[in-house]
Amino acid sequence: MYTKEDLKRQLHELGIDPKGTVLVHSSFKSMGEVEGGPDTVLDALSEHMKDGLLVLPTHTWRYINADNPNFYVDSSPTNVGILTELFRQREGVRRSWHPTHSVAALGKDATEFTRGDEQFDTPCARGSAWGKLLDRKAQIMLVGVDLRRNTFIHGVEEWVDIPGRLTDSREQLYTHLPDGTKISVPSRRHTGVSWSEHFWKVDEVLQETGAMHLGRLGDAEVRVCDTVKLTAVLTEMLAADPEMFSDNEPLSDEMRYFFHESTAQEE
Repeated sequence: MYTKEDLKRQLHELGIDPKGTVLVHSSFKSMGEVEGGPDTVLDALSEHMKDGLLVLPTHTWRYINADNPNFYVDSSPTNVGILTELFRQREGVRRSWHPTHSVAALGKDATEFTRGDEQFDTPCARGSAWGKLLDRKAQIMLVGVDLRRNTFIHGVEEWVDIPGRLTDSREQLYTHLPDGTKISVPSRRHTGVSWSEHFWKVDEVLQETGAMHLGRLGDAEVRVCDTVKLTAVLTEMLAADPEMFSDNEPLSDEMRYFFHESTAQEE
């Protein structure tokens, strides 16, 4: 059974910068037995990042839509795991106001980090919290989940304007603040095809370039992504093949050749 101190030691071994910014996607069950359960995991993360910024996704895209358009910042539950649901309710945590792709943050500048997401009509706009992760040279931890759960990659696709990833039309959604204020947020959606289910195919490339490394938290395999390197690698690869994530097949020989030639030239 893992204790809080065990988890904090593993976070140090993973190279998580305690003064930086880290976003955590997670599967609590994958971690094995933890003394004190999910709250111990959140305590370990919060204490490790006490001088930095801890961010967890608090998405509601699974059930906030045109038929159910009202997102309540203080009460709408997340659809991305128990750690995210418990985290958003913790003292001092600030949640952004995007109706489908909100995040929650804990740290000295959490309010600024989460401010303004409701001004954008796309899930991962460059000026939103997802783009701020890049500005802050953040790390992304994938705890017991793989690249298919890395929302940041949707952001990269959006910023380089890969066609077909977002709907042309907007759903009329509303964000409700704790004080009763109702904000209109017309929102484009990720299209029906599950593009993220194809993100796995760049796993090896990201490791080879140093954009991602592996480790453990509890029993869970963890992928730690460097947002700057990840963005640079994927931007180049998507420029060469905008349809790279359009199917569930491994990278083509041509794409692997291009990647390795490009890397060799940089070296």
